[in-house]
Amino acid sequence: MKPDITLRGMTWSDPRGYDPLAAAASAFSSLHPGVTITWDKRSLQGFESTPVEELAAAYDLMIIDHPHVGAVVEEACLLPFDTEEHEEELAVLASQTLGKSFESYRYAGRQWALPVDAAAQVQAIRPDRLDQPVKTWADVISLARVGKVIWPLRPPHNLMSFFTLMANIGAPCSVRPGQFAEEAAAERVLEALKALAALVDPACHGMDPIAAMDALTSSQTLAMAPHTYLYKGYANEGYRPHRVAFHDIPALGKAGPLGSALGGTGLAISAKTKHPEFCKAFCFWVASAEVQSGLYTSSNGQPGNTAAWNSEAVNAPVAGAYYNTRMTHEAAWLRPRHQGYMGFQEEGSHILTDIQKGTTTIKAGFAALTARFNDSFDRS
Repeated sequence: MKPDITLRGMTWSDPRGYDPLAAAASAFSSLHPGVTITWDKRSLQGFESTPVEELAAAYDLMIIDHPHVGAVVEEACLLPFDTEEHEEELAVLASQTLGKSFESYRYAGRQWALPVDAAAQVQAIRPDRLDQPVKTWADVISLARVGKVIWPLRPPHNLMSFFTLMANIGAPCSVRPGQFAEEAAAERVLEALKALAALVDPACHGMDPIAAMDALTSSQTLAMAPHTYLYKGYANEGYRPHRVAFHDIPALGKAGPLGSALGGTGLAISAKTKHPEFCKAFCFWVASAEVQSGLYTSSNGQPGNTAAWNSEAVNAPVAGAYYNTRMTHEAAWLRPRHQGYMGFQEEGSHILTDIQKGTTTIKAGFAALTARFNDSFDRS
């Protein structure tokens, strides 16, 4: 008789992060008697900042954020998925995954995670306050002048808005050392970000997207958030006092909702696991079209597979959130992923805060961003 196998996983604490994996673990155990998968959870802030190598030392499975993959390669702490016996499964997933989500976990020629959750910065509105989504940044400013706008500015989300608007005007930031960004374009974007920051509640500087969505759904005055990562739960009827509708981002440029900073999560395997094949079987199963458009989404999950995004049954409970943000997600911008990037993300976000609060000039702030970005490659 084979001994029972217990696999430990780490995810993040939002229902979107925990509930679908807990449900999947239970269903997988039914399909594989003797295999138990338990999931621990951490806060959103911990998810965004905890080094993957720390998690890989303690867990078999983990949900990761794609900007960590450069460090993952250097630390050799995860198992790659692109082995010969899984070539066909990988090819199928690559063809089914939304936008750049699959690509975001590929680094140095290997695939380090499978995308199970797709997200990018999108627009959120209160449909009881706005008849239609906002199309331009100028319209966002107009609404902010009359107290209608909430905007999550807690690091790193302010930096994500900078990345989004840079790509949106056709001047995406570099992912390689050298010129971090075109100076004139960066100054234009920083002016736009600073102008909006001056009009919203200063409490926004302490808000992540979850806090901003909680404020939007309970407020008597707020009507929209121009940038917030898609959190499908807020589009569900009854999740909060008022329902949110998600839409494509408002444009600063002239090419529509292009360039949103890609988010989402991937399912990865520790290089130290004693049961790699069961881990891989679970990951491929969770990422599959069948599970993503069925069990995963019915258990509070936000899918990454286009089979789910195309599904009327999946879109209906969330007021068409996937249909209405599809263009933004397909045209999202992929962040740098080199080993030193996460340090820059932390430092750069605080430089953005100083610019938006007016304690650093735009020129000095841009120079600091450029210097810190190039320094981050010296840490690689």
